[in-house]
Amino acid sequence: MLSRTADGLFWLARYMERAASVARLVQVGNRMSNMSLSLDNPGNEWRSTLVATGTEPGYLAKHGEIVPSLVLDYLVLDPENPSSIVSCIETARRNGRAVRTALTVETWEALNETWQQTRALKADRLAADSLPGLMDWVAQRSLLFCGTYANTMLRNDGYLFTHLGTLLERADNTARILDVKYHVLLPDHEGVGGVLDYYQWQSILRAVSALRSYHWVYHDRLKPWLIAELLILRPEMPRSLVACLAHVVDLLEALAVRYGGQRGECHRLAGEIHARLRYGRVEDIFQFGLHEYVTQFIDDMLRLGQEISGFYLNVR
Repeated sequence: MLSRTADGLFWLARYMERAASVARLVQVGNRMSNMSLSLDNPGNEWRSTLVATGTEPGYLAKHGEIVPSLVLDYLVLDPENPSSIVSCIETARRNGRAVRTALTVETWEALNETWQQTRALKADRLAADSLPGLMDWVAQRSLLFCGTYANTMLRNDGYLFTHLGTLLERADNTARILDVKYHVLLPDHEGVGGVLDYYQWQSILRAVSALRSYHWVYHDRLKPWLIAELLILRPEMPRSLVACLAHVVDLLEALAVRYGGQRGECHRLAGEIHARLRYGRVEDIFQFGLHEYVTQFIDDMLRLGQEISGFYLNVR
């Protein structure tokens, strides 16, 4: 496969997953903010959301201060923000169009229909009564895209690069959701610190579709160290960091086999990150510092993406 085609598939998948990631982060910020206001305890939820999406510098350069309505517009509709939902879907569609012949009809139609409907979005969809439905729609469109390529693409190198892009972005997203309000997840001697803390923990689990999974696995009330363990170290949780990295390692190995057995730093680094997760303990994570651990993981994922691009794609 031409490196340019592989690159287009890789980034198409990353940007579709990123659009859903931003939608999930907006959902977390919105739920936390609403709960804080209802308890007359306003916090910095929207600043945390900007930090988690990596868009705080760009937002402050444009708007100067944190205003919820402006944050929502910047994260969802602003074409000048390359990480806004609209921009992500636009970029995904541009990449998809460039590699149209490598996509199945169903995958292209799912992508193109999402793009067409996104272009028609108006600011009134960011109103309080419409926002949750819109964010759910974005997440569902991303799932539709993943479902179409997973169920219709040949299991060749095109599929491998597409799925690799999805999983790298998904792992990064789970880490960022954990970091939206990392201090809320720090344990205290009483476990649950009140209604607000409980609701915020619940919002984080809902954002990664893990609330029911948590209760299935632990049969216990929400506890911060168990939430962190589920989203970082439990391999049966499909969006956990360890589950995503296990698949990344397998995909890179499959690519190495297809390309003459050649391996590079990306293969070594992916294996190293996965090993740390596979043999990690939640007690050690909290001793190190959850925020510090998640930040290091996000940096590792950035480096891994760069190594994959340098070794296989070599066009960016």
